[in-house]
Parts: sequence; C-alpha cells; structure tokens
Amino acid sequence: MQEAAAVGLRFEESYYEELREKYTKKRDLFLAGLDQAGLKHNVPQGTYFVMIDIQEFLDLPQFSGYSDLQFCEWMIREIGVAAVPGSSFFREPINNYIRMHFAREETTLAEVIRRLCRMGELLR
Repeated sequence: MQEAAAVGLRFEESYYEELREKYTKKRDLFLAGLDQAGLKHNVPQGTYFVMIDIQEFLDLPQFSGYSDLQFCEWMIREIGVAAVPGSSFFREPINNYIRMHFAREETTLAEVIRRLCRMGELLR
C-alpha cells in the first residue's frame, strides 16, 4: 500500500482536481435523481457512497417485516437496481438504510435514476 501511495504522490495536482470535478458532477447528478425520485438520502462529503433512508418503504404494507437485506433483494428483482444493506455498516440494530454509489458512467446513472423514480412512485 505504501508503494501505491508513493506513486499517487507523484501525480500532478491537476489529476486530483479533475478527479474531484468528475465525481462532484456524478454526485450532483445522482443526488438530483434521488431527489426527483423522492428518496431521502445523505450528502456525501468525501466518498462516492450515498446512504438512502428506506423507512417510508418499510412502513408500507407490502414491505411489512422486511429487513434492509430483503428490501435490497426486492430492489434487484423488481427495480433492477442493486444496493447494499445499510445494517452491514452499523454495530447498532439499524435497519432502515441502504447504500448505493455513483461511481458509474453518466448513462448508467441516468438509467438507475429512471428506475429509482419508478420505485419512488410507491411513496406517492
């Protein structure tokens, strides 16, 4: 890992500036899509992972008794989008978050947003 860090330290500052701009653009695109879908989420400050609060879904009768894992499995089957159960990142028994990332091509993000908007319609 130290060797990789040493190589990274030799990159021009412009590399990191371009990387920051690229991921800021992707983050803003993805978060706008989550807002459009009506999904509550955090705003990441230094990562490409977003935590989405699914409590409103878990409160719906069709998801009664679902865990975040079961909800993620439902998303894959019914929406065609994969997420990671948030409970895998907490020591506490927290079950109402899922984690997604936006480190994808913009065309892929646009399709994910389209699918998540379909999911968000369940809340309306």
